[in-house]
Amino acid sequence: MTEPILQTRGLSRDFGPFRAVDDLSLTIQKGSITGLIGPNGAGKSTCFNLLTGMLAPTAGQIMLNGQDVTRQRPDQLFSAGLGRTFQIPRPFSRMSVLENVMLAPLNQTGERIVGPFLRRARVHDEEARIRARALEVLDFVTLAPLADHPAGQISGGQMKLLELARVLMGDPELILLDEPAAGVNPTLTGILIGKIEELNRQGKTFVIIEHDMDFVMQHCDPVIALAEGRKVFEGTAAQAQADPVLLDAYLGAMAHG
Repeated sequence: MTEPILQTRGLSRDFGPFRAVDDLSLTIQKGSITGLIGPNGAGKSTCFNLLTGMLAPTAGQIMLNGQDVTRQRPDQLFSAGLGRTFQIPRPFSRMSVLENVMLAPLNQTGERIVGPFLRRARVHDEEARIRARALEVLDFVTLAPLADHPAGQISGGQMKLLELARVLMGDPELILLDEPAAGVNPTLTGILIGKIEELNRQGKTFVIIEHDMDFVMQHCDPVIALAEGRKVFEGTAAQAQADPVLLDAYLGAMAHG
């Protein structure tokens, strides 16, 4: 058994009287590709927002590499090695694809008020390094030919690859992907899956929310299912496919939803 990279203990989140995540305890092992499934309203996106610091939990604890990160901000978690993409990509549409990727690194000298005036050489060198790294990442995700295109004019699937590129600029150990295959044509889905698996072979850990059961069953192990904010199943893809309760109550709901 490998060492856990992420753990939650009794994680809960209330919105008024509604409990979206209910006493959720998860263990994500280093080097895994974990599929997070469940019908709409199961609490998957709320769970992601808790794990990435976009929401504060009502109760419970989040541990990243053995450190308590329960109430850390998204930028702190990004610096600590946790990155995420969104179900609906949010690029700066008028900026180029390359500029979108170059914005990702945190604490750039040029972002500080005095930086451009007092440290021009440092800013120039840093920007050159970031640009070179951004071009490498764009080449990796097959978007290098679109580097100078406005980000708002690329396809939905290419925006998903751009989201991944922005995350990779932080070189995170753990990457949370929110429905990466949704609305993406089969060719780009194949490219995206190939890049996820290549990164996984390099040691990156993934947690993936996905409604495409073929994607989950072929590429995720383990599979965790949520319903009404609670974990109702954890096991291999083969076990998920053979679990009658899961098939009837959750996979069926997703297939028809």
